Amino acid sequence: MVAGVLALASAAPLAAQRQRGQVRIEAFFSAALGVEKHYVVYLPPSYARDARRRFPVAYYLHGYTGNEADWVTLGAIDRVADSLIAAGMPEMILVMPDGDDGWYTNWENPRGLAACMADTLLPQVPATYCVEQERYDDYVARDLVARVDSAYRTLASRSHRGIAGLSMGGYGAIALALRHPDLFAAAASHSGRLATTYVGPHAFAPPARYTTSIDSIHAVWSAFWPTVSRAFGTDTAGWYARDPVRLARKLRAAGSPVPALSIDVGTEDIRADMNRAFHWELGQLGIAHSYAEWPGRHDWKYWHAHVGESLRFLAEHIAR
Repeated sequence: MVAGVLALASAAPLAAQRQRGQVRIEAFFSAALGVEKHYVVYLPPSYARDARRRFPVAYYLHGYTGNEADWVTLGAIDRVADSLIAAGMPEMILVMPDGDDGWYTNWENPRGLAACMADTLLPQVPATYCVEQERYDDYVARDLVARVDSAYRTLASRSHRGIAGLSMGGYGAIALALRHPDLFAAAASHSGRLATTYVGPHAFAPPARYTTSIDSIHAVWSAFWPTVSRAFGTDTAGWYARDPVRLARKLRAAGSPVPALSIDVGTEDIRADMNRAFHWELGQLGIAHSYAEWPGRHDWKYWHAHVGESLRFLAEHIAR
C-alpha cells in the first residue's frame, strides 16, 4: 500500500494545527478494475485525538479529465471542512477516489487494459489511467466502500454514508446513490450532467424534453463521445439504463427509500438546463430535494465557492 501526506503542515501555532484534519494519499487494489488505484482521504481533527470514536463518511468524486487530488489542490475541500467543523459542523471522513474518465458506471462497451495502453491520445499517463476492466460503479460502491470501512474508524452503515461530486462526478454521485440506495443516505451534485438524454440546448421550460435516438444523443454529447459512448453505449438502451431521471423513476416506482438529494448549478453553466430538467422531474415524482442556482460558470471558482454547501448538506443527513 502507498501512503503519504498530500500537503505539508504550515508554521501555524501547534494549538491551531490540532484543529486541522489530516490529508493523506492512499492506494488499494480494486478487484472491479483489476488494478491498484489511489484515493485521497481527509481525516477530521478529532480522528487522531480520540482512538475510540467512529465517523460518518462522505465520498467526493472528481470531474472529467480530473483526478483524486482535485478536491484538495483546486477546491481546498480540506480547509473548507476545517473551517466548517470549527464553526460547529459535525466531523466526517472525506474520501476522494481516482475515477479516471470512467463516468462512475460499469461500461457498456469496455476496451480492456491492452487497448487502453495502446491509445496514444490518452488524457493521462496510461499506467495511472488504464484498467483491466472498466467497472467503475463496482469500484466505488463495492471495492472502495469496503476498503474505507475496513481501513478507517467509520460508521459503516447507509445512514452514515454520503456521496457528492462535480460535473462528471456530480452525475456519478447522483447515479450511484440512486442505483445503490442501500449504501448511500444522501447525495449532492455540483454542476452535474443529470438529465443525460435531455434534448438541449434550449431554455428549459416544462415539461422536460428528451432525445429519442442515439444520433441526437451523440449530437448533445459530441465533446465527450470517445469515452462516454464506451461507458453508456451506442444505443438508447444503455443510455436509458444509466439516466438519473429514469433511475429516480424506477426507485420511486419500487417504493424504495430515496437518498436525500442536493443539486446546484451555476446560472452561466451550459449544463444548467439539464439540472433544471432533473429538478423538475424530481418535483413531478414527489421526491423532496434541495435545488439551487448561483452566479457562476462550470469552473473551479464556482465549485470552490460552493463545496461548503454540499459538506453542510451531507453532514446534516449522515452525521446526526
